[in-house]
Amino acid sequence: QVQLVESGGGLVQAGDSLRLSCAASGLTFSSYSMGWFRQAPGKEREFVAVVTWGGGSTVYSDSSKDRFIISRDNAKNTVFLNLHFLKPEDTAIYYCAAPRSSRDYLPTKVSEYGYWGQGTQVTVSS
Repeated sequence: QVQLVESGGGLVQAGDSLRLSCAASGLTFSSYSMGWFRQAPGKEREFVAVVTWGGGSTVYSDSSKDRFIISRDNAKNTVFLNLHFLKPEDTAIYYCAAPRSSRDYLPTKVSEYGYWGQGTQVTVSS
């Protein structure tokens, strides 16, 4: 069974940094692109970033592309999201996700993903 477990969230001040991790099991990790999404209370889950199976290509949302970095370590079946210059607007639960098919290259929509972790809370104070 596919399992994705996020970690690294916490309470930080505006301008600080965090590194989120997602440990994957139950799938051929190196064959799948991996994505990060986030969801604030009362809002829709939104795309943050995605990286291809080899780590050679990435896509970021407009709000994250200048501050966040997605990367992966296939030897450890882990995908990371480095958060820099955090703002209160970044406060949300951050989810790791795998697409429905290994053929999906750089999916950016929630509906294109089939596997989700439980999320890790990121709270940014002003």
